[in-house]
Amino acid sequence: MARTAVVAGTASAVVGASANRQAGQQQAAAEQQATQQAAFDSQAQLADMQAQVDALAAPPTAPAPPPAPGAAAAPMGDDLLSQLSKLADLQAAGVLTAEEFTAAKAKLLA
Repeated sequence: MARTAVVAGTASAVVGASANRQAGQQQAAAEQQATQQAAFDSQAQLADMQAQVDALAAPPTAPAPPPAPGAAAAPMGDDLLSQLSKLADLQAAGVLTAEEFTAAKAKLLA
């Protein structure tokens, strides 16, 4: 009988130690997961705060000014004809060579 009690006591101690070890491992895993989640949350909050600071620190962007009338647009209608006639007059006067006249005319017609 004493032998049975020793065997039973040893088995109980082994089972108890195993259960305690397993509970400790589960607790450690839960603590590690909680720590990682807290670190992730902190990084997310830090990123949000940095984005807010950047938005406040950035100067407001001004809209691009509209293009000057006629500066970027190709001349149309009567204006085009008048500019072509001016080019022809300059060529006739000898101010523009034939190549310069052709290049300027192509630029106006483009």
